Amino acid sequence: MIRENDTLTPSLNLEALAGQYTAAAQQTSRRVIICAGTGCVAGGALKVRAAFLDQIAKAGLPVVVELKAEDHEVEAGATHVSKSGCQGFCQMGPLVTIEPDGILYTRVKPADAEEIVQVTLIRKQVVDRLLYVDPATNAHCRGTADIPFYVRQRRTVLKQCGRIDPEDVNEYIQQGGYTAARQAFRDMTRAAVCEQITLSGLRGRGGGGFPTGRKWELTRQQPGVKKYVICNGDEGDPGAFMDRSVMEGNPHSVIEGMMIAARAIGADEGYIYVRAEYPLAVQRVRRAVRDAEEAGLLGENLFGTGQSLRLHVMEGAGAFVCGEETALMASVEGKRGMPKPKPPFPAQRGLWGMPTVINNVETLATVPLILRHGPAAFRELGTPKSPGTKTFALTGHVANTGLIEVPFGVTLRQIVLEIGGGVIDDQGQVTGECFKAVQIGGPSGGCLTEEHLDLPLDFDSLQGVGAMIGSGGLVVMNRQTCMVQVARFFMQFTQNESCGKCVLCREGTKQMLALLDDIIEGRADESTLTLLSQVAQTVRKGSLCGLGKTAPNPVLSTLRHFRAEIDAHVYQKRCPAGGCKALARPEILAELCKGCTVCTKKCPVGAIQGERKQPHRIDATKCIKCGACAPACRFHAIVGV
Repeated sequence: MIRENDTLTPSLNLEALAGQYTAAAQQTSRRVIICAGTGCVAGGALKVRAAFLDQIAKAGLPVVVELKAEDHEVEAGATHVSKSGCQGFCQMGPLVTIEPDGILYTRVKPADAEEIVQVTLIRKQVVDRLLYVDPATNAHCRGTADIPFYVRQRRTVLKQCGRIDPEDVNEYIQQGGYTAARQAFRDMTRAAVCEQITLSGLRGRGGGGFPTGRKWELTRQQPGVKKYVICNGDEGDPGAFMDRSVMEGNPHSVIEGMMIAARAIGADEGYIYVRAEYPLAVQRVRRAVRDAEEAGLLGENLFGTGQSLRLHVMEGAGAFVCGEETALMASVEGKRGMPKPKPPFPAQRGLWGMPTVINNVETLATVPLILRHGPAAFRELGTPKSPGTKTFALTGHVANTGLIEVPFGVTLRQIVLEIGGGVIDDQGQVTGECFKAVQIGGPSGGCLTEEHLDLPLDFDSLQGVGAMIGSGGLVVMNRQTCMVQVARFFMQFTQNESCGKCVLCREGTKQMLALLDDIIEGRADESTLTLLSQVAQTVRKGSLCGLGKTAPNPVLSTLRHFRAEIDAHVYQKRCPAGGCKALARPEILAELCKGCTVCTKKCPVGAIQGERKQPHRIDATKCIKCGACAPACRFHAIVGV
């Protein structure tokens, strides 16, 4: 352990840097934080920010757009206008937070900036129309402390994502950033770092749930003068955006986690592998690496210890399979991203044949918190075998979509009905009778049904019902959703993303997709279901990598939990949810039809017949099941479309 004079280099005296930043921040009177995560940026957040700067200037108020730790000339009472990463409540974006008032404005447009400046910044009042209204109580919620979506979460990894400026290393330092890395390099041995992570019980957040401390210890024990650390930011699951949000909102937490991992295993070089479809995450991570190097926190002679660490940011190859660790390493090496058989594991022979640790973004962002607060504090949340929290991307037929973080062990009911605000029907109305299923873990996961609403969500309990946490995608589905169509969607995704290396995955996914098409299009019989189950089991057992082994999960979980719905497709040639066009049976209810002839004018093939003011009928031999007639009927007389 090294204990040198902390004045040798500025990077050692992090507390002094934090104090300087705090002193500068205290000169300001208010802070306007505009959510600049991908979702809000797409909704016009940057235009909102520009409008705020324009209106504040017009009002003659002093403003600061970049608060520097060494800046002692901040005008007293100035307004600090800054960006943040994802604030979580994506459905209500663009979001604007006013501190220290604790006000959260939702769905803010550039035209709203003038009113906010005049009412809130000048007159110190609240613009009620921009506050979130809780549909359960009709009450206006002033800020996150009042909004059920936030109140029922436990945001730890995401705590700073919607608060600090992700492009300001000084603010991260002010929040205690890099003190855990300094502790690891200066005050702890490599074995001690591994031991702390092991004691915490941290398990990989990328889907597998492998104990992180054990992975690090196995790599530490490997001989070799060269080792690597890799951050897996190749998040490819449909509907998942957890890792993206962490990289966009708090990239320095990921870098600090990589530094601690490097210290633990003895690595001096690392790669941050970011999905190419995440340009904002790539931009902010690259800037964070550059800023950390310029601040003396990364690079040579870390914290005066003589050790070094160089990090490279690499954009992914655009393939889902590159999220698998051996395929990812092949991609980094400039090869085609294809998985390799294990063993040897990356801890033994990884990048360029050297011992390598690969962790996902959320795992690495959790590591500094463990060293900073201790393993015992980390274990206070979650379950004994799955401690801590997990981020989820909550999407689909749910009132409140967005990025959430909850302790392991929380139930699906709490997430969907409380945090999510309930399930919505196809008209967007919340109804208590509409829940059907949740697809968890993306293509690698499975379906959870109504009987699983009170199942604790953790690694082991989900495995027991044929599902998995995966990367953390949660897609809620209502009763109007056809589960065969859902299984087909994920199967088509995995079939397209299969690298083709092993026959079982390459051909098996193609055959499963064809069998699902037979079910959806009315060609299936009993042998179809038998063959589908057999192929799924074979692909799961014989595929080389995690993509192939988990590709059948959506099919198997649908066969297990929604057999009656599948049987209706196969034996009755009927889709109970009305989602399969080939099985639709359009019909006009004579008791409701007024003979207005509107539907006949909408039908492109003349399949609807009947006299005016008399009930009409549909000629099944002509009908192409296009569905144009039903929306046109004001009397809701057309069903089965």
